[in-house]
Amino acid sequence: MERSTPLPIAAQIIRGLVLMMLSLDNVEVKYSNVIFVLKGISLKVEPRSIVTLLGSNGAGKTTTLKAISGILPTELGEITDGVIQFDKVRIDRQSPEEIVKMGIVQVAEGHRLFQHLIVEENLKIGAYTRKDGRRIARDLDMVYAYFPALKELKRRVSGFLSGGEQQMLVIGSALMAHPLLMCLDEPSLGLAPHMVKEIFEIIKKINVEEKSSILLVEQNVHAALSIADYGYVLENGRIVLDGTANKLGENEDVQEFYLGLSDIGQRKSYREVKHYRRRKRWLS
Repeated sequence: MERSTPLPIAAQIIRGLVLMMLSLDNVEVKYSNVIFVLKGISLKVEPRSIVTLLGSNGAGKTTTLKAISGILPTELGEITDGVIQFDKVRIDRQSPEEIVKMGIVQVAEGHRLFQHLIVEENLKIGAYTRKDGRRIARDLDMVYAYFPALKELKRRVSGFLSGGEQQMLVIGSALMAHPLLMCLDEPSLGLAPHMVKEIFEIIKKINVEEKSSILLVEQNVHAALSIADYGYVLENGRIVLDGTANKLGENEDVQEFYLGLSDIGQRKSYREVKHYRRRKRWLS
C-alpha cells in the first residue's frame, strides 16, 4: 500500500490543526531616522479572523503592514520600539523572506504583479517559497474556483487585464503561498462598486474556507466593516478607537468621518469640527 505524503506544515495549520495569532505591542516606526509614522500602536489579529485597519491617507496604515512583513528597511524605515510577534515568535527582527516562510503574505496596494507575464505564470510565482511542487496544479484549481474569470484569462498577458482582474490575480497569487495571515492593502483601490462588492465577498469566502487570518487595510470603511470581525481606527500614527465591526459601524465618529453620515444626513469636513472635540469623544 502506497504511503500518503504528509501535508506541508502550512497546509496543516490552514486545516485547523494549529492556530496562529499576530500581535503588535507598542510599535513605533521612524523613517530616515527623523519622521515618526507609528507612535506606539498595539493590535491583535486572532486566528481565522478578519481585522480591518481604518484611517485616512497618511495615518500609518500601509506602514503598519510593511512593519509586519519586514520590508521597512528597503524604504529607509525601521521599527524603533515595540515588538511584533506571530504565534509568540518575535518577527520584527526577521527578514521579509523568513516572514513569508512563516506564512505571512502581503498583497501590496496598486495590483503589483509582473505585467509582462501571463496570468498563470504570475500565479505560480506566488508559490515560489513552497517545496511541494506536485500540489501546485491542485492549488491553481483552487484559485480558479475562487476567481473563475482568471481561468478564462490564464493565457492572457497580465498587463492587459482590467483593474478588477489584476486585483483578483494578486490575491490569487498570494493564495498560492497558502498564507496563514494575508495582509491586504487597499484591495478596493480604483475598482468600480460592483467589483469591490465581488472582491470583498471572495475575501470573506477565503477567510472561512481556507481558514486564513486577514488583516485588511482599507479606506472604503463600509466595505471593510461588512466582512470584518474587529477593527482599529488609526489617526496620525496612533490607535484612537477599536472594537467589533458592529460597534465601530454604530460609533458616531466613524459614521461622521468615515461613513459620511451625520445628524442632518450630510458629510462633514474635518475642518468643520474642532479636532479636540473629536479626540475627546473618542478617548472618553
